[in-house]
Parts: sequence; structure tokens; C-alpha cells
Amino acid sequence: MTPLAIIAKEAGFDVTGSDIEDEFITDEPLKKAVITPFVGFSESHVKDFDLVITTGAHGGYDNVEVKEARARGIKVISKGEAVGVFMDGRIFDRKFLGISVAGSHGKTTATAMIATILKESNFDPSFLAGTGDIPSLGSPGHFGKGKYFVAEADEYATQPKYDKTPQFLWQRPKIAVFTNIELDHPDIYKDVDEVRDAFLKFANQLPADGVLVCCGDDLQIRKLLKDHSLTDKTGKVITYGFSKSSDFVLEKVRVSGTQTFFWVNSRGISLGEFALSIPGEHNALNALGALVVVMEAGLSANKIKRGLAKFRGSKRRFEYLGKFKEAMVFDDYAHHPTEIEKTLKTFRQSFPKSKIVCIFQPHTYSRTKKLFEQFTRSFTNANLVILTDIFPSLREEKDDSVSSELLANNIARHHLNALFLPALSDVLKYIGQKDWGPDTVLVTMGAGNVYKIWKNLL
Repeated sequence: MTPLAIIAKEAGFDVTGSDIEDEFITDEPLKKAVITPFVGFSESHVKDFDLVITTGAHGGYDNVEVKEARARGIKVISKGEAVGVFMDGRIFDRKFLGISVAGSHGKTTATAMIATILKESNFDPSFLAGTGDIPSLGSPGHFGKGKYFVAEADEYATQPKYDKTPQFLWQRPKIAVFTNIELDHPDIYKDVDEVRDAFLKFANQLPADGVLVCCGDDLQIRKLLKDHSLTDKTGKVITYGFSKSSDFVLEKVRVSGTQTFFWVNSRGISLGEFALSIPGEHNALNALGALVVVMEAGLSANKIKRGLAKFRGSKRRFEYLGKFKEAMVFDDYAHHPTEIEKTLKTFRQSFPKSKIVCIFQPHTYSRTKKLFEQFTRSFTNANLVILTDIFPSLREEKDDSVSSELLANNIARHHLNALFLPALSDVLKYIGQKDWGPDTVLVTMGAGNVYKIWKNLL
């Protein structure tokens, strides 16, 4: 919602909005854009608007402001639909070439990478990424003068209660990127086959001259490509990954501290060495996907190298926050077992001799319950795991059959040091009482509000 608001304001619209009182990572970009939301929801906030955009949270279509707008005959659309409307460009009297980045993991980073490379090559793209600050871009949203519109594409439902349409189906890009496919929203999809079917529908929406860029290492994507090849409109498909059968192959990945170096080979031709200022093999994969996209835009390998070198990550992705006592403090958005496993592996590669303390806040009862066994095996690269109570979504009811305490007990079967501290205040007290040395890395993980503990300690 925040990048949508920023894009609309930069395009010349008057923008207002409403939100709950809680602090979020998107507050800072809104302040920077001089957009001040009302606190709370009220019919009195609805004026003579041209358009109202609603998220799926806070009641969605049942929100009092949405009902008031509809009663007045004001057009109301969902967040997912709005991304498609903005990418289409007609609302701005423009025509964009859309680039949509979808995937269960990595889509925010890949979106930001593509936008950064295009920006550094003076394309001035419009872009929309679901995060707070992106240092290389200055904002999670921008209305550019160039022809490209780069957007994160989410498979979650348009409105969980009323419209199960995957949000990304509202987007009609020329280029689509699929980073991976996993079950991440069990409140919407019953299994990974349903998720893959949604991605296949998205792929089949591409125009006849469209381009599908996807990670050939991913099992579900390989299954999707077999089904996609049976349709009469396949367009152009480009694969990337570690697999030698991919069109663009990742070679010799090396993580050194907080940097990543990798080599790329395309159809037998070496494109040379690339460098990232963020660590992780998974980020090398994200960068390779971005590389394929911008090569389709006509950029040379050297321009791509320069663009990637400017990328500094984004808010809540392996974000270094400072030091508490002598320990290094990081925060990360990882909330799915695969993301946790890969992120902790990256911490281990970056700090091989350090004690890694992971403070994890599970997000949603449905995800914790459905992926329970996977969660128990995701923390092997941490020396100590601290679990807080599940952070519930505003779109689901409490489920007493699953809890963080139960998860902590089961993690202890695979990992000796698992500790359950229910409230963030309990974590604050525990962390504050310990003498952390320079050989310790403290990292908060989760899609909830666990990152807020550092505001009190740093």
C-alpha cells in the first residue's frame, strides 16, 4: 500500500489514507513522501475521492471507509487490482512495459535489484516493492519517466473473505519472473499443487511476445514448465540457476563476509564475475534472475555489473542494525522454513566462527501448523533459538492446537538450545541481562513485529 501511495503522489494525485496506530517499517517512506495517514478508520475520512484502494486486512471490503465510499458511488479496488491498474498505465495516461516478479521467496529482493540496475543505467523505471527502505532506490515506490514498470507480484488472495483471485493475476506484464514456488499461505491454498496452478495461470496470461524468466533449479517450476509447454501461447522462456541445463548458469559462488561473488555462463559463453554487497547463494540466484531480465532490456554485462554493485539490500533483509554490547545485531523478514534455513546458512557462511542467536517469531497460526515439521528442522545453523508467541494475522482466528511453546519443544529434538519466551518483553529482559561478546551475532526473524525489540536495546 505504501509504494502505491508514493507512486500516486509522484504522479500528481492528492493522496490520503488511514491505518492503525501501530508503527510499521513503511512509516519512514511515507513521512519522506509527506503522506500522513489518519489513525484509525472512520466514515468521516471519506471525502470527494476519485478512487479508494483497500488492503485485505482491517476488514477489507467490510472496512467502514470502504462501505462509506461505495455508498457514495466512489470506485473501490483492492491493493492487488491497483498494482495491475498502475502497471497498465492508463490511470496516468501512460503506457508501460511491465515487469512482474513472483515467487514464494526472494521477490522483494529481485524486484529491487531489477529496479536498481535500470535506475543506474538511466532508464528511470517506475517500481513497486513490498518493503520499507531500499537504500539504492531511496523508496519502495517511484513514478519514473521511463517505459518500465517493475512490480512485486504476490500470489496471496485479492480479498481473503470475498475474492480468492491471486493478486498477481491482476498484472499484465511483458516480462514475468518466477523465483520459486512453495506453499507459503495455507490459509488460501490447500497444497503446493494449487500454488503451482496459480503461477501457471499467471504464466499463461503473458502475451505471445512475452518473456517468462524462471529458476530452473526449482522442482515446482520445472513441473510448471512442462504444463506451460503444452499451451498454444508459450512465448519465450528463459531459465536460470545452478543447473547446467539452464540458459544462464550460476558458477563458483563465494560468500566472503557480507559480500557475494559469482560467475555466470550463458550457453557456453562466460559473462564474467559479478559482485554483490549482500551475502548469500540465494541472493546470487536473485541477482541472476535480475540479470536475465535487464539483458532482455538490452543492457550489457558491464552495465549490469555496475548496477548490481550499487544494490545494498532492503529493509528487513539481512539488515545490519548496529551493536548491542559487543554483539552484532541483524534483522530479517524470513518467516517460511526454507527462508529461515537459507538465511541462517548465509549467516553461518558470513560469520563462521561466531555464535548465532536467532530470535524467531512465527507468523500466522495456519502457516505454523501446516509447516510445523519443516520449521523444526530449519534452525540447524543457529547456536541458540529463542521463540516468541505466534504473531497472528488480522485475517485469521486463533488456533489453540498450535503454539510457539510446542514448536520450541519439537525444535529441541533437532537442536539442543531452543528456548520459549512468550512476550517480546521477556526477550528484551533475557537479551538485556546477557553479556554478549564480539563473537556473537544476534538476529531477529519473522514477518511480525519482532524487529521492534531492538528499538529499545540499541
